[in-house]
Amino acid sequence: MDRLARHGGWLSMGLLAFAAMASASAQAQDASRAFTISPGYRFTETSGEALYNATCAGCHMPDGKGAQGAGRYPALADNPALEAAPYVIVNVLHGRKSMPSFGDEMNDEQVAAVVNYTRTHFGNRFAASVTASQVKSLR
Repeated sequence: MDRLARHGGWLSMGLLAFAAMASASAQAQDASRAFTISPGYRFTETSGEALYNATCAGCHMPDGKGAQGAGRYPALADNPALEAAPYVIVNVLHGRKSMPSFGDEMNDEQVAAVVNYTRTHFGNRFAASVTASQVKSLR
């Protein structure tokens, strides 16, 4: 019995070590998807995809299909409303209903990047690119 207890102890320690390694590996993989905010509370990402993942995917989901539950988060996927670029820009800058504004956290180039990303992904094929100067005019 003494030998079995010692063996079981080693097994438990091995399982704990394995769990810790798996957790560290998962955290390392998530770090590549993590976003950063500078000390002035501004996003540091520049690509539309990174900005979408940092600011939009939590509510609109990584696939852009939206969600319902504690709130209603509209789908961006296959959404004809995204054709009107100024509508999307204003929503990102100033928010809408329960959607927060991101105008203070993103500069004009970042807003243009995330708007262009949503308008060209998730089944959306709106080719006209938004520019930073268009964003600036709607601030």
